[in-house]
Amino acid sequence: MEEKKPLPVIAIAGPTAVGKTAVSIELAKRVGGEVISVDSRQVYRYLDVGADKISPSIRREVLHHMIDVVDPDQVFSAADFVLGCRDAVERIRARGRVPIFAGGTPFYYDALFGSGLSKNLPRDGGVRRELEDFARREGKEALHDLLRRDDPETAGRLHVNDVRRVVRALEIHRLTGRNASSWYALDEKILPAGLYDVLYIGLTRPRPLLYEAIERRVEEQFASGFPEEVEWLLAQGFDERFPSMQGFGYRELVQYFRGEMTLEEAAQGDIRSTKAFSRRQMTWFSKFSPILWYDTTACIIPDLAAEIEKEVRTHLEKEVCTGN
Repeated sequence: MEEKKPLPVIAIAGPTAVGKTAVSIELAKRVGGEVISVDSRQVYRYLDVGADKISPSIRREVLHHMIDVVDPDQVFSAADFVLGCRDAVERIRARGRVPIFAGGTPFYYDALFGSGLSKNLPRDGGVRRELEDFARREGKEALHDLLRRDDPETAGRLHVNDVRRVVRALEIHRLTGRNASSWYALDEKILPAGLYDVLYIGLTRPRPLLYEAIERRVEEQFASGFPEEVEWLLAQGFDERFPSMQGFGYRELVQYFRGEMTLEEAAQGDIRSTKAFSRRQMTWFSKFSPILWYDTTACIIPDLAAEIEKEVRTHLEKEVCTGN
């Protein structure tokens, strides 16, 4: 039986406010594509202004996926994202269209194309310290017994003296509701190694111009209903307890409505957090490979998309050449 070749796919990545949306839409029009959003906030319904979602009119012009998937009080994991993306890719291709991943959430990209789901599981220092304290107080054997109860398979692999890994396995179970061994099994089940051959299109711009774009966007959001959006979410019971409300901008506005800061302080806090996040994004994306970098300030978007299109078509032709 002939081995199935990896499916060549395109991903448009880069820091927030760099122009990923404009480029992905223009590219989709040129190659007959549909966009799969790689954004950890856009999956939530009702988070519209603060998540900078694509307008309904544009989404009718170019179809988008993985937007408005769950309510703000629902848990949405990297596994949920990967499953949703695989389904979207299959449906897009079945209609003869080209899937284009676009967004700025590095750990979603890594779950899809990189080290896998099990490498992206959440961590919590408080839970970890609690388990370490338990081990010191009750003993390593008692800690290992907890793991044997929750995850017999992992407990069978880990020695009782390997406290660090035992703690990590218990931490995973407490934070996700799923034991560590099932996460590793899920890695292979839902995203077998070598499923996709991804070409990253990296977008960048000089940092001063990026910071200006971030400041301008936050100011526009605050003037276009962002505070009212958060006020409505709070009135519906969607508050800081939920991960959906922990993003920058949302958390500052929650503090504003709690009377803990002024509206101006909330906006400035959003700007600072977004700038810091953009720096971390560039650090993460600089490690992605293969990646072709383009400066979004070098030319107008249509011309930039035309240049990117050449590389995209060459990459996508791999599927034709291999006979898949």
